[in-house]
Amino acid sequence: MALQLSFDLPAKTALGREDFFVSPANALAVAMISATSWPGNKLVLSGPAGAGKTHLAHVWAAETGGRIVQASQIKHDEVPDLAQTPIAVEDVPMIAGDIDQQKTLFHLHNLVLAEGHALLMTGRLAPNFWQLPLPDLQSRIEGAHHVALDPPDDALLGAVLAKLFVDRQLNPGPEVIAYLVKHMDRRFETAASTVALLDQLALSEKRDITRALAVRVLSAELEDAETSD
Repeated sequence: MALQLSFDLPAKTALGREDFFVSPANALAVAMISATSWPGNKLVLSGPAGAGKTHLAHVWAAETGGRIVQASQIKHDEVPDLAQTPIAVEDVPMIAGDIDQQKTLFHLHNLVLAEGHALLMTGRLAPNFWQLPLPDLQSRIEGAHHVALDPPDDALLGAVLAKLFVDRQLNPGPEVIAYLVKHMDRRFETAASTVALLDQLALSEKRDITRALAVRVLSAELEDAETSD
């Protein structure tokens, strides 16, 4: 039976460098974000939802004095101002269906580089899969150096779970995280939804987050997945 939950409490996400756990799955991406320069002064960072793209973009922006914008929210008349600092443009593939927004990003791409600043772009897949209909923009993105965040190893998944709990001001025992790492679907987005479910269920039942509660949540998630197939 699926869990019926009635709480959705906000969590404050920590986005500092000290909050990002480095493992072999993301070490290359961290190194590139930390580099003093990139080939052509631009970088594409890809990875699945929850892998840490936004976190690394915030680390980079804090260290370079840069700004972060969503590709879908850039306004054409804001481009000259945005081009005056390093800029991170998130979720670029989301504008694949909006040719005007692609033209705006193309203008920003050219101007920020002309001003001598760095450009960071993010998306879930490698840039050759973004398939932006504006060919000049797609070709320039594919010409950028690309680094990917790989699926999590045990150490990284455990660290991600621990951080998700801390973001919600929760402190489950190590046996809870160990159980989740061993048995859960190994995706970052699943980690986020699982921690949220544990938080909500513990609150609704006024109990601590224990291994037994983790077993219940994973069993319910598995049942929901089988029902939806």
